[in-house]
Amino acid sequence: MTRIGVQLPEVEREVRWQEYLAMATAAEEARFDSIYVGDHLLYRGDGRPERGPWAAWELLAALAAITERAELGPLVACAAFHPPAVLAKMAATVTEISGGRFVLALGAGWNEAEFRAFGIPFDRRVARFAEAFPIIRGLLRGERVTLDGQFHSVEDAVMLPPARYRTRLMIGSNGPRMLAIALPGVDAWNTWYEDYGNTAEGFAALNASISAAARDAGRAPEEIERSACAFVVLDRSAGERRITDAAPPIEGSPEQIASRIRELADAGADEVILVVSPITERSIRALGEAVTSARGR
Repeated sequence: MTRIGVQLPEVEREVRWQEYLAMATAAEEARFDSIYVGDHLLYRGDGRPERGPWAAWELLAALAAITERAELGPLVACAAFHPPAVLAKMAATVTEISGGRFVLALGAGWNEAEFRAFGIPFDRRVARFAEAFPIIRGLLRGERVTLDGQFHSVEDAVMLPPARYRTRLMIGSNGPRMLAIALPGVDAWNTWYEDYGNTAEGFAALNASISAAARDAGRAPEEIERSACAFVVLDRSAGERRITDAAPPIEGSPEQIASRIRELADAGADEVILVVSPITERSIRALGEAVTSARGR
C-alpha cells in the first residue's frame, strides 16, 4: 500500500514552533505515514522579500520527540551544509530519538544565494557529493571509514554509540551523475512535483528512467522505493505556492484528491508526499479524509 506523507511549511510564511507542533500532531491523527521538512538556510533574489526557515535538523529532532508513528525526514538534506561524517552523526541521533522512524533524504543543493550567504562552497557540488556520500553511508551502516579526498577527509571515523536502528537513505535528485553515485547505496528515490509535471503519466515516464538508471548502477529496480511529491491546492486565494501550467495542482473534493493519489500509486509511487497550499493545521486535518479514501480501495 502506498504511503502518504506531508511536507510542513518552510518559507510560505513565518511559522513558530507551536504551530509546527500542532501540524505534526494533526498529521499523526489524520494517519499520514510521513512528515517532512525542507533543508534550506535562506531565499533571496527571486523577486520576493528575503526569507528563511528554521534549521531543519533541530526541527526534526524536536518532531521526533513529540511524534510516535510517522516517519520523519528532510526533503531533502543538503549534503554540502555539514561535513559528511558530522551529518551522518546527526542522522543517527535523530534516528535514535525517533525510534527508527528517520529517513535521510540527500541532495547536493541548488540555491546559490544561500550557499554564498553562509560561506559554503557552491562549485563542483556533484563532485563534493561523490566524496561525501560513501562517508555518510558507511558510517550509517556501522563501518569504520577512512577517506582522503579532494574535498573531504576522514580517518578511521566510527559511529558511537552504535546505532540501534537502521537509517534509511533516499536520494532526492534526477541528475544522471547524482543517480550513478547514490543508486548503488540508497533505499529510495524522491522527485519534486515540478520535475514530472504533477501527473501520473509524467511520473510513470520519469519512474521508468529511474528503473533504467538503477539497472545501470547494478541494482534491481524493485530494490529501490519510489517517492513522489505531489502539489495539492486547497485554496487558490492563499497564494502560498506559485501555480503554473507546467505542473497543474491537484484540486477538488477529498475523493478527487484521493483518486489522483491512487493514480500516482498505480504509476509506481510507493510514497506520495503532499505539498499543500495553504499548509496549515486545518489543511492537514481536512486532508485526512482524502488520505483515508486513498487507502480504502
